[in-house]
Amino acid sequence: MSAESNLVNVGRITAVYGVKGWVKIHSYTEPQDNLFEYQPWFLKTKHGVKKIEIDEARPHGDAYVAHIVGIDDRDLAAQYTAVDIAVERNLLPELDDGEYYWSQLEGLVVFTRFSGEPQRLGVISKLMETGANDVLVVAADAQSIDQRERLIPYVPEQFVLAVDLDAGEMLVDWDPEF
Repeated sequence: MSAESNLVNVGRITAVYGVKGWVKIHSYTEPQDNLFEYQPWFLKTKHGVKKIEIDEARPHGDAYVAHIVGIDDRDLAAQYTAVDIAVERNLLPELDDGEYYWSQLEGLVVFTRFSGEPQRLGVISKLMETGANDVLVVAADAQSIDQRERLIPYVPEQFVLAVDLDAGEMLVDWDPEF
């Protein structure tokens, strides 16, 4: 397993904040401030993965602002914007049976048994948070029954019947016409 495959995205640096090297941060964790419990952070830049530490952070509107150790001016901080924040997978707490991190679901092949025999709908490309429930974005691939992208509510037992991480598959009850 490569070092990069052991990393899980937990947030994103979106912009600079002020003139003293602070940055704006959007957290993907739940609750959002859990992001700051995981150190060190690894930034996925276009030049590769860079390890950083945060020495100060505080809420700011619906996001956060933070200071990166060793970055004390706006121009330096700007080099760290528009990049994902990742942490080592083993820092994240174990989940109960039937609970999954989004990163575990992304990339799973989705099959529907709506019409009896399982049919391949595609691969989970990402998840979206909505008010009611999370939504799986299933992108078609070469083996899919068609080339449509589907949005499937992540509702266990109603639409999501089974998740098999070892096999890399998810079984859903979803009408392929949707």
